[in-house]
Amino acid sequence: MVFSSPVFLFCFLPWVLLLFFVCPHALRTALLFVASLAFYAWGETFYVFFLLASIFANWLIALALAATPSERGRRALLALAATGNLGALAYFKYAGFLAANLGWVTTHLGLPAVPVLSTHLPIGVSFITFEAISYVVDVHRGTIAARRNPIHVGFFMSFFPHLIAGPVLRFSNVAGPLHRPTVTLALFESGVRTFIIGLAKKVLVANTVSRVADQVFGLHAPALSAGAAWSGVVCYAIQIYYDFSGYTDMAIGLGRMFGFELPRNFDRPYAATSIRDFWRRWHITLSSWFRDYLYVPLGGNRVAPWRQYANLFTVFLLCGLWHGASWTFVAWGAFHGFFLVIERLAPGRALRSLWRPLQHTYAMLVVLFSWTVFRSESLEQAWSFLRAMVGAGVAGSGVRDLWLNDLDPEIALTLLVAIPLATLPIADWLRQLEARWPRRSWERDVLAFGRTASLLLLFLASAAYLASGTHNPFIYFRF
Repeated sequence: MVFSSPVFLFCFLPWVLLLFFVCPHALRTALLFVASLAFYAWGETFYVFFLLASIFANWLIALALAATPSERGRRALLALAATGNLGALAYFKYAGFLAANLGWVTTHLGLPAVPVLSTHLPIGVSFITFEAISYVVDVHRGTIAARRNPIHVGFFMSFFPHLIAGPVLRFSNVAGPLHRPTVTLALFESGVRTFIIGLAKKVLVANTVSRVADQVFGLHAPALSAGAAWSGVVCYAIQIYYDFSGYTDMAIGLGRMFGFELPRNFDRPYAATSIRDFWRRWHITLSSWFRDYLYVPLGGNRVAPWRQYANLFTVFLLCGLWHGASWTFVAWGAFHGFFLVIERLAPGRALRSLWRPLQHTYAMLVVLFSWTVFRSESLEQAWSFLRAMVGAGVAGSGVRDLWLNDLDPEIALTLLVAIPLATLPIADWLRQLEARWPRRSWERDVLAFGRTASLLLLFLASAAYLASGTHNPFIYFRF
């Protein structure tokens, strides 16, 4: 079940909201835990038991950590939690990838082939794993107390708004309202507004431009012209941002409707002036997780510079692998790791002295080239696309004019609206204007009516799009 589906919008969500508001405050967390399990079971009937087992195991280990005085015993429990969580992730997500690559090696050495494992990838397993690890590590560090109530831990790991696409939570993000979730009218209104904006970003923008991205990346890559390749990459960059940030907005909006403030996950990443700046703005909760639970334990900035660079590169290799079991994701992570290291050296200092538009141009070129690798099905396809983008491809019949012919008015208008909204602080400008302009009561009434009418139109347009049965992919399912 995805948020941008009629069954969620018009069945699951209304019923859960109704039950939540008629339920006594003290039972609301338990209700949301049960609803989250039902949400997960809708798409993963059997693997809901894996989710329950993960919740129970991490709850027990955290309690054992809190009751263990010796540091040696605490470290053993922490290692057990990390091994168990990462082992489950490795089995579900990487067993087939590892077996296929090991089989390639043994075949070339003349040894018996390794059977390729076929494992089902449970939805959200990467997010579940990272959140479980963060909970146990934070208990070990003493930054949070181990919860005796397993429902609290279960709610944290399974709360349906963030379960399948993030943001990546820390227990401290939800600890406050856990005992008695309370929703004010202002918070609920803010949640509805944020949810509708996220739904429109996903349905009206990401789904629309995905038609060009999917078509271009489905073509024979060596036959692409530069225009066709760039059209596909630009549309994919808009698609993945609006799809993922739209889903995050919906998650944040849903959290507010139930009394929880989930962390912000995006801050106009396409306005970045460097790759370091990009990662301060893109998937903020994931990059901060890697910083706090991997980069800092490896030594962070406290070690020699060469160790810092090696650790940074390693972190982004693993960040790429976290996104999927494929060499394209590893290459994507290495690509970002390379530029992050370069920006800490002399070229980075030179970059920061450039005119700001040139810094932005550099960052966007690196990001767009990296999205090409990320979206490609193989390294060979990625290489062909990169060659086409720099004019080294060979255009074939019917592909040469794709840039002009396939940008129909709907897609062109979508891009004309989406690109400025993704790069310029338009929302901040509007808030500043709103703070200065409506001085009379009737002006405030007009502004409130216009805001409400705009949100209603966005929701109706999104609902009509979904009702038409138009293409509605969710690209983060593969991660």
